Amino acid sequence: MDREKILEVKDLDICFDLRGKVLHAVRGISLDLYKGEVLAIVGESGSGKSVFTKSFMGLLEKNGRVTGGSVFYYGADGERELELTAMNRERDWRKIRGHEIAMIMQDPMTSLNPLRTIGSQIMEAVLLHQKVGRMEAIKRTVKYLEDVGIQEPEKRFEQYPHEFSGGMRQRVVIAIAIACNPQILICDEPTTALDVTIQAQILELLKELRHKYRLSVILITHDLGVVANIADRVAVMYAGDVVEIGTSEEIFYDPKHPYTWALLSSLPQAGHKGHELFSIPGTPPSLFTTIKGDAFAPRNPRALNIDFVKRPPYFEVSPTHKAKTWLLDPRAPKVSLPPVVGKIRKGGLF
Repeated sequence: MDREKILEVKDLDICFDLRGKVLHAVRGISLDLYKGEVLAIVGESGSGKSVFTKSFMGLLEKNGRVTGGSVFYYGADGERELELTAMNRERDWRKIRGHEIAMIMQDPMTSLNPLRTIGSQIMEAVLLHQKVGRMEAIKRTVKYLEDVGIQEPEKRFEQYPHEFSGGMRQRVVIAIAIACNPQILICDEPTTALDVTIQAQILELLKELRHKYRLSVILITHDLGVVANIADRVAVMYAGDVVEIGTSEEIFYDPKHPYTWALLSSLPQAGHKGHELFSIPGTPPSLFTTIKGDAFAPRNPRALNIDFVKRPPYFEVSPTHKAKTWLLDPRAPKVSLPPVVGKIRKGGLF
């Protein structure tokens, strides 16, 4: 893996003003994205995954604001440093959106204009970001349709979104994103609305395009199973914080945070015939209130007394793997791993 940074997040805080209260959506996240890698961000709905990545493109809602920290973008050459959190003019963000950082949303139908042909919508991105003439833009648009696996691209160029299946619409949305020639591609739950077979095809497509277009990919999902065969690294997010981060192998075969254990245990593959599927007890904490200690402690049967009092720091497991859990403190008692971890290690799930 190329270890040259393309994005560097330091102590990022994001808050929203809602009905006279303040919601602390992202709580001091530090994270790096390296060139050419696929970084998966996983966690339950409401953990702050989408809010976190929207801040890279200036797409926070009007009542949202960055209240601390910084995001540095280094560009294609690695020398042009931009502090994204310092940008506040729309015309500056327009230089970043699409051409530098592009995003694929989870519902392709709401991302496409039903009144315009597929070809015209992709071609718009080509004309805006590649500065070519109309005839060349048409050629490139047809090529992008071909690259994302759309058969008969010349014919499909003239069709409308309602004439495409859900999987094909998602391919079109991916084509629009790569037509912008971005350095970073953010995929926000790109397979959520698709059936399992199409999910696998879209993930395989993203793997191919990552290499062809030299993309750095951030894949947002609530399903750890989705990222098992595509991610280089995985960041596990809970209650607005990254509680564990490591290579894909480290997160699946040697997870350290109890929340990561719980996510793995709740995978359908981990279930047993005739038994109920595991579900994480309780609910995530309210982000309107100040969270004391480890945010996952009230839902963690293995929680220590200190988990309810003091927020854990990162403990380094390896140079690429760290987790925020007091269980990694040398003074902590040893706890047994859940059965699912042993099952994964033996190759019983993936």
